[in-house]
Amino acid sequence: MKHLELWFSEYQTKNVKLSFRIKEILYATQSEYQKISVYETEDFGRLLTLDDLVMLTTKDEYIYHEMISHVPMLTHGNASKVLVIGGGDGGTVRELLKHPVKEVHLVEIDKEVVETSKKYFPSVSCGLTDPRVKIFYEDGIEFVKKNKGYDVIIIDSTDPIGPAEGLFSTQFYKNVYSALNEDGIVVAQTETPILLGDLVRKIYKDMSSVFAYTNMYTAVIPTYPGALWTFTMGSKTINPVTKEISSMPNLDTKYYTRELHKSYFILPPFVGKLISE
Repeated sequence: MKHLELWFSEYQTKNVKLSFRIKEILYATQSEYQKISVYETEDFGRLLTLDDLVMLTTKDEYIYHEMISHVPMLTHGNASKVLVIGGGDGGTVRELLKHPVKEVHLVEIDKEVVETSKKYFPSVSCGLTDPRVKIFYEDGIEFVKKNKGYDVIIIDSTDPIGPAEGLFSTQFYKNVYSALNEDGIVVAQTETPILLGDLVRKIYKDMSSVFAYTNMYTAVIPTYPGALWTFTMGSKTINPVTKEISSMPNLDTKYYTRELHKSYFILPPFVGKLISE
């Protein structure tokens, strides 16, 4: 009798897909905004997908969450009020709480993502009940139009389709600029240069048109398309390449290291060429 195998596949492009052998489908639902699924995989622990796109696995989620959080926080050096747009799984919030912040505002349009993470990903969502954290179930695009005074804003969005599409526009970046304090920093996840070079270039140029300093950095994330992932930082006054970073001790990380902080901004030549074209 032939053994039945269960697999989940994400189509990263029409010609490329990443597949996981699945032990069990733990949860699946259609929220008001998107399809949400949770799987138990053979090799990558639990897997969260939104509209069949990989958001995180418990095996490697720390790479993304550490890099989108600690690079801007330590570059700023004194952030007390932080805004996270998207990121309903809570991983970015968890990392931010390793810093002496006073307030973290999480703006997530889909409450079901938060509830799913609390139930199925407790090691990721553990910071969401911290008293310094306030969750707003709103559209991040509208939220930044009416809320200001942030030291750091992190755009922890899904891919630029569906609910997140507007989080990649020049007008949105202008609204983020206005929501930041004078020494404020924004960081956005900005996709893969391996498979989506044109999009990476467009995002970088759009942010560069708004912020005085715009710098890209990268991380290797095995379960994301192309594995090489970019983040783009914008600031009104701070140059992350020359700024002395915070020396705050006891930062418990697995991927980010302070010793390599400035070197993260040294891009592979093909990425540097891509965004300069």
